[in-house]
Parts: sequence; structure tokens; C-alpha cells
Amino acid sequence: MTRRRSLLVGWFVVLVVLSGCVGLTQSDAGPPDTSALETSSDHPTPTPAATTTQTATTPNGTLEVHFINVGQSVSTLVVGPTNETMLIDSGDFRTDGEHVLQYLKQHNISRIDHFVVTHADADHIGGNAAIIDYYETEADGIGAIYDPGIAASTQTYEAYLDAVEQHNVTLYETRAGDPLPFEGVSVDVLGPPEPYLDNRDRNENSIVLTLTYGETRFLFTGDAEADQEQYLLDTYDETLRATVLKAGHHGSQSSTGPALLDAVGPKTVVISSAYDSQYGHPHEEVLQRLADRSIPAYWTATHGNIVLASDGEQVTVKTQQAAPTDPLSIRDGTPIEPGAAGSVAPRATFNGSIDPSQESPTATDGETETASADPALALEAVHADAAGDDQENLNDEYVVFRNTGDETLNLSGWTVADAADHTYTVPDGVTLAPNATVTLHTGSGTDTDSDLYWGAGTPIWNNGGDTVIVTTKDGEEVLRETYS
Repeated sequence: MTRRRSLLVGWFVVLVVLSGCVGLTQSDAGPPDTSALETSSDHPTPTPAATTTQTATTPNGTLEVHFINVGQSVSTLVVGPTNETMLIDSGDFRTDGEHVLQYLKQHNISRIDHFVVTHADADHIGGNAAIIDYYETEADGIGAIYDPGIAASTQTYEAYLDAVEQHNVTLYETRAGDPLPFEGVSVDVLGPPEPYLDNRDRNENSIVLTLTYGETRFLFTGDAEADQEQYLLDTYDETLRATVLKAGHHGSQSSTGPALLDAVGPKTVVISSAYDSQYGHPHEEVLQRLADRSIPAYWTATHGNIVLASDGEQVTVKTQQAAPTDPLSIRDGTPIEPGAAGSVAPRATFNGSIDPSQESPTATDGETETASADPALALEAVHADAAGDDQENLNDEYVVFRNTGDETLNLSGWTVADAADHTYTVPDGVTLAPNATVTLHTGSGTDTDSDLYWGAGTPIWNNGGDTVIVTTKDGEEVLRETYS
């Protein structure tokens, strides 16, 4: 069994000295005290079956994942079904954790049980020192910090370690396969491996996590780029599937590659970067990859704070303001500044299952089987609240369906209806391949293999909740799902 290695601050300060951290010498910290150091000579090569650190219980409550709008940076708050908390990164050094601390206080987070530092870049640890100081002096403390163990030569990193030492916070060097217990949620540490990748490059050795709750899963890759993504693919392959993916490296073209997207198969992707990013994030190449796969994108720069809530089966997306989720249109949204006032409101609900397919009966007459006892069509997402005026933006109101079976579905003549019996009939010749999706927009447009248009003159789907009903041309109901 893999053991955690508790890093005493004195020992970790030596790492900083060796990397040339400005203004800190070994005499400043004193000799490293290794008497209580937990050691592990080797991390075993992780295997998909061996990485689970805690079995998730039957969902009884809600798992919330808050993507905080911190501009050209990232910080994510996780609140588990028993109110245990995890903070992943703390924003940019230029704001010193201001927006993150503000958000945590607004949400009455009195303790951080787990503080995950994906890597030591200053746009990920900018608030570390301030958050540690606040929680250790004015709140109920920090349970433990998890860090990949690669130092940075910056004053921001020095301040972070000084705060750890001053308050004697438990600090773990964390690698693939190490445990991270979180009540009611299965947390797996998938990276970085041992030995480190790419000569200890910080991005390529980000801590990579999955959080699994019931049938839903969230994947966080930090700033992992092509080499760590390849490591993940080589090591975990199909077990990488997740409901939600946080885009790697703020939407940089060097991350969230095609092979990773195909392996993960996310229902949605969240991007954290500034609207006027000096690096051009998110890059058009990444947005095109998402569009090619019909994956909706939520962007902190236009949606503001983004909260995804899982009940173990479905995931509801709430955002601070409405904005386009079509990857190629997300820049059309109105920017929202970090720290802007305003609560979140529901925007979409979708089936969160990470199972890409399910057994379907074998057809005996050469046609696709669509028996209601084993429907192969799933409601993947509902985007009822279009950006801006619903009446003026009908094509941003849509529902997304996925073929979860093993055979191509012939949707010709099938109908889609709401609770008020507004009905759309799928044109002849429309088919849906296994694991493919089709988006039905409320407004008008030219049908394609992945997008259909209702042609309605008014909104169909109620923002506050409705029922989606799908029936075959023979009158057999294959899907009925209510969202709220």
C-alpha cells in the first residue's frame, strides 16, 4: 500500500534553497528535522484498480464543485456531501488570494480540510500564504496540504512555505497513488508519477485528481501538458472517463489534447482564465477540439463563478451570469470581473453517468433496436436559460442527446416534446452513431449531423424546470426526464 510522506517544513525549505529561492537560506530555517519524516522508498506504479483511496458510499446529499472566477488564474472549492471541504489552488499572486478568501467567507467556509496545491507556479499559489494565515488565526484551520514537492524560485513560494512553517500545518508530498481521504467521495491521485516527468517541469508534474461521487466524476489536471496527458493515457486509459473536465493550463493549446478528450469523454468542460488573457487563453485550437466533439464549455471570464452540483446521477450547472456555451461562441459573452457581486442561477442539468454505453438487445430484423426496456438514448444536457434575452437568442436554448448504445439509432420520425406538449419531429434520414451526440436548438438553422433546429418562434424549455419526452415514430416512449 502506498504511504503518504509527511514533509516537515524544515525539509521542504531545503528544496527551496536548492532551487535558488530568493531571500531564503538554510541558516534561516535551521537544519532539516527528519526525525518524524514518513518515508517511502518507492511509489508503486499506479494501476487503475489500485488508485482508489476511498470507496464512495451511496450518494446521500450533494457534491458541489465551485470554480471561482479569479481571472487569469484558477481556484476551485469542493464541498462534499457531509460538508467536508477541499480547496484546489488559490489564485494569482497579484491579488494575494483576495478573491478566493472573499468567496470562502461569503460561503461560510470555516475550515479547509484539504488544501491541494497542484504545482508551485505563482498563478496557482498566489493566495496560499494569506489563506493559511487567515484559516490558522481567524478560522478553524487547515487539515492538511498536498503538494507535488517541486520548488519554485519565487517570493510567492517562499511566503507560502513560511506560512506553513509558522503555523505548523501538515504538508504532504503527493504523487500518483497516494491517499487523499474525503468523506463520501472517492478521490484518486493520478499524477505526478515517480520519477517526475520532463526533468521536474512544474506544469508536467501537476497533481492530477479525480473525484467520483455516485455515477459522476470530476477530473482536474492542473497545468498538465502533452507529456503528462500521455502518461495519463498510457497508465489509466479508459478509466479516465469523467463527467466534467477542468481544461488544463487555462485552455492552452498545449493541454486538453484530442486523445485526452476522447478518453475522458466529458459532458462539459470548465475553463478558468481572464477574458483579456495576455496569453490568448483559451486558445482557438482547444475551443475547436471541444466544438468538434459537441462539448459545452463554461468560462469563468463570461459565466463568472461556476458551481456544478452532483446528486450522484445528475449534474446541475449554476453560473453567475448567462453566457454562450458553444465553444466557438464563448467570446461573445459579456465579461465579468473577478469578485463581482451576484449569486449563481441554474443554467443546465445533464445526466452525469460516466458509463459510455450500456447493453442493448441484438436487432433481428436489420434495424436498430429501440425497445423502451433498454433505451439507448440519454439526455446529456439541458440549456434552458439562453444568454441575454431568451426570445432573441433561441439557438442558445437547446437540449443535447447521446446514443449510449452499441448500434446506430435511426431517429427519423422520432418526436421531442416538453410538459406543455410542444412537439418537434426529427426529419427523415437523421441517425446517431454510438456515443455520438446531437443538439436540438430551439431556433432556426440548417440541420447538420450534430445540430438540429426546432424552428420555434418562442422559447420551449422553461428556465425553472420542465420535462423532456422522446418518443419513437411507432409511439414508444424511450426517454422522459425532468430537470429543475
